[in-house]
Amino acid sequence: MDASIEHIEKTAAVCGGDPVISGHHLRVMDVVVWHEMQGYSAEEVAGMFAITLAEVHAALAYYFDHREDIEAEFRRDDKVLKRILARHSMVRKKSAK
Repeated sequence: MDASIEHIEKTAAVCGGDPVISGHHLRVMDVVVWHEMQGYSAEEVAGMFAITLAEVHAALAYYFDHREDIEAEFRRDDKVLKRILARHSMVRKKSAK
């Protein structure tokens, strides 16, 4: 069995359908951020989130097998964050008047 299939699931009701570690609300992209972008070791990521080393490696394998999809998720989240920050900035300007 493919490890990423065994440890990764996509369910609409969990994290908006983003791929997650099975049985957790930890997205594959969260593992990617901590390991690939922040430089934490696989062992450190496993310890931070109380998941197995196999689950960390499955998330990373899933990322490399579905890189375009995961990168699209990063872009989508970045757009949402920018909208929230812009809205928050407008609210702060209105309340300052």
